[in-house]
Amino acid sequence: MFELKNVQFKNILNIDNLIIDDSGLTMIIGPSGSGKSTLLKMLDDIISPDNGEILYKGDNISSYKAHELRRKIIMQSQFPAIFEGNVRDNLNIARKFSGLAPLDDANLKELLNIVLLDKKLDDDPKYFSGGEKTRLSIARVLAMDAEVYLFDEPTSSLDDETEFNLINKVIQYLKEKNKKIVMVSHSEKLFSLAEQVIEINNNTASIKEA
Repeated sequence: MFELKNVQFKNILNIDNLIIDDSGLTMIIGPSGSGKSTLLKMLDDIISPDNGEILYKGDNISSYKAHELRRKIIMQSQFPAIFEGNVRDNLNIARKFSGLAPLDDANLKELLNIVLLDKKLDDDPKYFSGGEKTRLSIARVLAMDAEVYLFDEPTSSLDDETEFNLINKVIQYLKEKNKKIVMVSHSEKLFSLAEQVIEINNNTASIKEA
């Protein structure tokens, strides 16, 4: 699905060749500051490599127009934003920005169930805890019908048990829809859920056995 060829970014990453599988979960691991988030941002074309190319389904990712790419690849950052309005508004806002019709309440409630968020659609998320805001932001990403979902340590604010249960439900939901997931995480418990593990270390990337 993704192929990186002779990719260099500053003094952070120097990847000769890397192929990311086209199905299931790919986990990106490595020490803090090794370039995991940088790699994820390059897959979403938020930042561009200084040299080399990144292919998505055989095409250079930089050849896509921004709005086209956002419908195919969506990323949830480590520090997600919460928008004005209620839960319903927050879940549908990314679809609105992308020109998609809002999801109905039944579908939105299903997403809240997947992320283990026991809240009503009319609730105001500005009063939510940090963990609840994290789960809401994950549900907002799931509301988009993208091809690839990128997660940058999405559950770092949650305890280990809640993190595993939540990510397991999210991954199973996306796999059932034949979506690709690429996730940065420090949690060793989550490695068992991955079909592919990529380790970032010493400025380069290597495939590990999942």
